[in-house]
Amino acid sequence: MKMSRRAKRMEYHHKRNKGRAVLNLVSLMDIFTILVFFLLVNSGEVQVLPNAKALQLPESAAEKKPDENLVVMVNDKEILLQGRRIIDLSVPLADSNIIEPLRDELIRHAAEARQNRPGDFKGNITIMGDKDIPYSLLKRVMATCSASEYPHVSLAVVQRPGSQEESQAL
Repeated sequence: MKMSRRAKRMEYHHKRNKGRAVLNLVSLMDIFTILVFFLLVNSGEVQVLPNAKALQLPESAAEKKPDENLVVMVNDKEILLQGRRIIDLSVPLADSNIIEPLRDELIRHAAEARQNRPGDFKGNITIMGDKDIPYSLLKRVMATCSASEYPHVSLAVVQRPGSQEESQAL
């Protein structure tokens, strides 16, 4: 059987390149370099706070990023410490300015922090409070934190869009 010119040309081409694989790594390296720089630039600026679906944080024009601290979440139903329920707010609280179960738990966390990292404990705590909770409850939570070895209280808020431009103009 006679081979066509095209078949002969294809056979010659396949024999000539047999055993040689050509892989161009230049474009692949460019992609990975861009990806690495992107991840390095964007990884250092994000602090992830616990996501609580029952909370709606208030907005603020604050520019300073919060430190990673112990987190107290307060909504109209409960008070959580590091995601663990401490108090059910459907039951009325005592008239004291200090919330005893929260204070006991905070003292326990402070003792653990001092034991695990001596000299590194600074008493910083972040309160994530729903924007609709009464101020009296928020005030009691802050007083409890201050009374239980956590005097440096930060409030978690959502930054308003465009707040940096407004604060720079002032």
